[in-house]
Amino acid sequence: MKATPQRDRAAAFRTLHAGPGILVLPNAWDVATARIVEAAGFPAIATTSAGVAWALGFPDGERISRSEMLDVVRRIAAAVRVPVSADVEAGYGATPDAAAATASGVIAAGAVGLNLEDGTSAGTLLDAALHVERIQAAREAGARAGVPLVINARTDAFEVNDWEPARRFAEAVRRANAYRAAGADCLFVPHVSDGPTIGRLAREIAGPLNVIAGPPAPPIPDLARLGVRRASLGPRVVQAALGLVRRAVLELRERGTYDTMADLLIPFAELQRLVAPGP
Repeated sequence: MKATPQRDRAAAFRTLHAGPGILVLPNAWDVATARIVEAAGFPAIATTSAGVAWALGFPDGERISRSEMLDVVRRIAAAVRVPVSADVEAGYGATPDAAAATASGVIAAGAVGLNLEDGTSAGTLLDAALHVERIQAAREAGARAGVPLVINARTDAFEVNDWEPARRFAEAVRRANAYRAAGADCLFVPHVSDGPTIGRLAREIAGPLNVIAGPPAPPIPDLARLGVRRASLGPRVVQAALGLVRRAVLELRERGTYDTMADLLIPFAELQRLVAPGP
């Protein structure tokens, strides 16, 4: 298959999951945040569905349309040189055809990876066999386009409130291993932050494990020692950024001072250069 820049970025992104170090992905929600992450030296960028949705005035959870989400992904991918992976939630439809259409849209937007989750808005999980078919459909869409998409298959087993902890763990492992066998490159198990459980997941899942880093999870070096291969921040950076905005405006209203902002302002000219189109 003929090499293309997008195909090369996909191959490079897949290689990052093999080490030697843990792959850390601070999630971006617009061009400015993506360029800041790239300028900080991170080798790839992941988007945050929550951050994109919030910035456009929607709650998280596929309240934003596929086209609106992919438009932001397109802007980000066009603005950076490193590989971009798109959080497309549950793929905008429960069928394999919907997953394939979303995967094709991710590729058309210039990204080289995607998250595809098995959770539903009702707090339940899709049938595991159906999600296997969705992963395979996304993989086939990438093959047709000549882009070996890096599929990060997510299971929300730890978010099923009706299950006991032991069942959540067992189901997370069962599903992750089934998704790996179906062709997923990485297995994403969010809603877990305690070290012992993360370590057990890394040992029992037969593929690279992705967890959510940031508070209250262990620090990155500890996650690496536990066997985590990919640590994404999910909504944590945008949560912190919005927390800073809230603190700054409350200080402004209540005291009329600027202490919150004083040490954090990026110079205007630097931001102008950061987001300026490349040559």
